[in-house]
Amino acid sequence: MIKDFPHIHAAHCETGTLSALLRHRGMDLSEPMIFGTGSGLYFAYMPYLKRNGIPFISYRIMPGWLSRIFKNRFDLEIIKKQYRTKAAAMDDLDRLLEQNIPVGLVTNLFFIPYFPDSYRFHFNNHHMIVYGKENGQYLVSDPIFDVPTTISYEDLCTARFAAGLRTLKGDLFYIGKTSPDYDLKKIIHKAIRHTARNILTPMPLNGYKGIRYLSKRVAQWPQKMDEKKAKRYIGNIIRMLEEVGTGGSGFRYMYAAFLQEAASVTEKDLLLEASADMTLAGDTWREFAYQAATICKTNQPAQQMYREAAGILMRCSEAEENVFRKLSVL
Repeated sequence: MIKDFPHIHAAHCETGTLSALLRHRGMDLSEPMIFGTGSGLYFAYMPYLKRNGIPFISYRIMPGWLSRIFKNRFDLEIIKKQYRTKAAAMDDLDRLLEQNIPVGLVTNLFFIPYFPDSYRFHFNNHHMIVYGKENGQYLVSDPIFDVPTTISYEDLCTARFAAGLRTLKGDLFYIGKTSPDYDLKKIIHKAIRHTARNILTPMPLNGYKGIRYLSKRVAQWPQKMDEKKAKRYIGNIIRMLEEVGTGGSGFRYMYAAFLQEAASVTEKDLLLEASADMTLAGDTWREFAYQAATICKTNQPAQQMYREAAGILMRCSEAEENVFRKLSVL
């Protein structure tokens, strides 16, 4: 067991796990700084890619991409492993713990018993840290919870091997070498420019244009499909925005926090202004979620309500375009 492991209660499991693992190695970077320098903010709407008949929507870059971008910018070594068998995966975890190496794991949230039943669903990208083993129980620092917890061998084994869109094979990672000689100002500028390119991309289904495209589709749904299907579609936007993990509006607030912290590092007032604007973007997404939830609950004809929701989405698009037009001059 690693004594005094720095448990972090975070907004997002991937960035929270990285922050705790790095802090254990003496590299103290906040969760928003990791999210921002990993260029995690994004938007994509792909009507041609469906799961359970519902179009794919994402408010951040793909899981795993953030860690890869972040480690390259800070010249870190993050060692990742997969396994053929459950026994090999658990044996290697024990071996690393015996060396006092805290280990990040990618798991299926549904099979983690310390989550309340109402929060458990099949999601094969939940990150957590195991930092020891005591009395047959693994000691867990899960960034979603405010205190450390434990999990049994059997439950952890099941959570590490689960089928799905991303089949888990005991996915494990830990910090190797670190480089203390990084230039944080330079990394911040590079990361912001990267994120600005992602949001301002000419691709019609991505970035601010993707939000604009979704706005137009939402306005058309009452005419193009029956009420039940339209509610399923708009309900999925809320689910991905407010209920799955950190949620889309949560990522906007986290990026605003990154910009505020970056302003103190770079001494650029423009970043403080952009931080305030990004907070307003998050507020606008929350406004949309409220309107969309009202649509899902009403039994009355809701065509006008869909148009109003589409108008809020258009304001979300304008808000994010405004932020990153400003930031693109850095």
